[in-house]
Amino acid sequence: MELVVAFSTNDGEQLIDEHAGMARYFKVYRLREQQAELVELRENSKYRGDENLKHGDPKKAKASLSALSDVNVWVNKRFGPNLPRLLQKLLCVVVRTDSICGAIELIEQNWDAVATEYAKGKDRKHLVLKPE
Repeated sequence: MELVVAFSTNDGEQLIDEHAGMARYFKVYRLREQQAELVELRENSKYRGDENLKHGDPKKAKASLSALSDVNVWVNKRFGPNLPRLLQKLLCVVVRTDSICGAIELIEQNWDAVATEYAKGKDRKHLVLKPE
């Protein structure tokens, strides 16, 4: 199985410590078990978006998802109140690490759990992955 995975970042190396949709960029990888291939560093065209919208506004979720239409899994340190809306379209994974490299390692170490949860479709729940 192959999954397209996006990581929320401002610098291409570290995950952001804000809600996932607040990132300047999404670093997108194609992942297979124990193999990661960089696809692109994608600009978040909705970065900061409409500051009049509150966290949890469905328009914010829609804006974020429009930039990630080809993505299966979205990874970051935090997600906001739109998490249930996001889970309808992709698997959200919360990681307890700062770097994208560390997050990729966590995905690889937990590949079966990630693939299984993603396959649940609209019944999926978010995952929380921590280093051992």
